[in-house]
Amino acid sequence: MSTPKIVLFYVFVPLADPEAIRLWQLSVCESLGLRGRIIISADGINATVGGDLVQVKRYVRITRTYAPFADVDVKWSMGTGADFPRLSVKVRPEIVSFGAPGRLRVDADGVVGGGKRLSPAAVNELVRQRGDDVVFFDGRNKLEAQIGKFSGAVVPDVATTRDFIPLIDAGEFDHLKDRPVVTYCTGGVRCEVLSALLRERGFNDVYQLDGGIVRYGEEYGDDSLWEGSLYVFDERMSVDFSDHAKILGTCSQCGTPTKNISNYPDPAGRELVVICPDCLDAASAAGPR
Repeated sequence: MSTPKIVLFYVFVPLADPEAIRLWQLSVCESLGLRGRIIISADGINATVGGDLVQVKRYVRITRTYAPFADVDVKWSMGTGADFPRLSVKVRPEIVSFGAPGRLRVDADGVVGGGKRLSPAAVNELVRQRGDDVVFFDGRNKLEAQIGKFSGAVVPDVATTRDFIPLIDAGEFDHLKDRPVVTYCTGGVRCEVLSALLRERGFNDVYQLDGGIVRYGEEYGDDSLWEGSLYVFDERMSVDFSDHAKILGTCSQCGTPTKNISNYPDPAGRELVVICPDCLDAASAAGPR
């Protein structure tokens, strides 16, 4: 492999035959030797794919030949060549699992009733105009926010995306209804759904960071409103936007500042925690619990 790259993208658009799209995407990725995770539903596609630069470029070109995906906003990042253990292409009820597919409305223009999209520059301008009245609303889980977030952001107490709807429906955030709320997440897909749910709840002034944290970090690095590292869903676990990123996380075992996230206590398990390399090495040396 020459230059490993990773692409992240999603499209909300009605798909008449998700299974046909799944078979097509599977065939393309297998033919190009790519790995990653692709989720398809009747409402669109959500993909993170990695491999050799030349092959990834071919994949993006081929994907864009399908008219509903022609204008997809693809986010690129440097890979390691071993970012994904396998290729997974699946059809599911939702391309991001909020657990309520029936509440999302999607047409040819995307999510119906979502928040107003703001570019990174427009987000900064909103903050310049409205100051501390602006609420940054983290659309990720609380683990991701432990190592990086927007300054002063509201971080809901959620372990999975499915935890948002019960909190919203219970009125947990209703006190924010009349303030400008900017939803944000890694690449934008969770914000699409979340902003629509907040507006459905009666929030009056809802925005979404277009392109997510990835686009904001590309434009401003660590020299504006973003602080810390960005959690990513591959073997890298996190990425920084500059050489002077703040370390916001603290080790769950010893309290040392760290941005490291790993499986713990079972290295092969699914439970992720913020844990420093020294504590992780000590746990590995001690063996299974």
